[in-house]
Amino acid sequence: MLISLAVVLVLCLGGAAIVAFAVKDDVTETVDATRTRVVAPATLAGRPRATDPTLQAGARELEAELNKTIPGASSTVGEFYGTLTGRNLVMIAAASGLNPDPAKTLEDTIRGARTSDVRLGEMKTVDPGPLGGEAKCGDAKAQDVALGVCVWSDKGSVGMVIIYFKTGQQAHAEFATIRGQVEQKS
Repeated sequence: MLISLAVVLVLCLGGAAIVAFAVKDDVTETVDATRTRVVAPATLAGRPRATDPTLQAGARELEAELNKTIPGASSTVGEFYGTLTGRNLVMIAAASGLNPDPAKTLEDTIRGARTSDVRLGEMKTVDPGPLGGEAKCGDAKAQDVALGVCVWSDKGSVGMVIIYFKTGQQAHAEFATIRGQVEQKS
């Protein structure tokens, strides 16, 4: 159930991005945005891909839903890393595509996440890291399990990182590393 709640939270990402990715931008930004891809690396910030069958099923469901709700995306990723039993679990969800208004997409994603059964607290603006754009991190809870949530949005992608058993501040400490391994620019 805990995994399902977090998947529902991330599916809100699709609702916000579907509108943003349908709009075109000026030529320079469009060319740069088309060079952005999101990937599921073999390891993420030192964590291996999750092998638990429930987590693998959740990841497949997440990616299928992202592909369905963001038809204009050039790439999508939904994956779990680490383990629940080791209290070192991370979920990523992201999509790449033309995103002409990153600030609006970020706020729409957070607003949509607030409609899920996951209790999302205050999201504070944070340094988005070397890939730029906009980012916010905050605390959340799902079935009384603490979640550190970070969301980013730039001209070529939108994504969410959820770190189980952590705070938003702890998630932010790993955010730039995780995002840099997921979002690739060619």
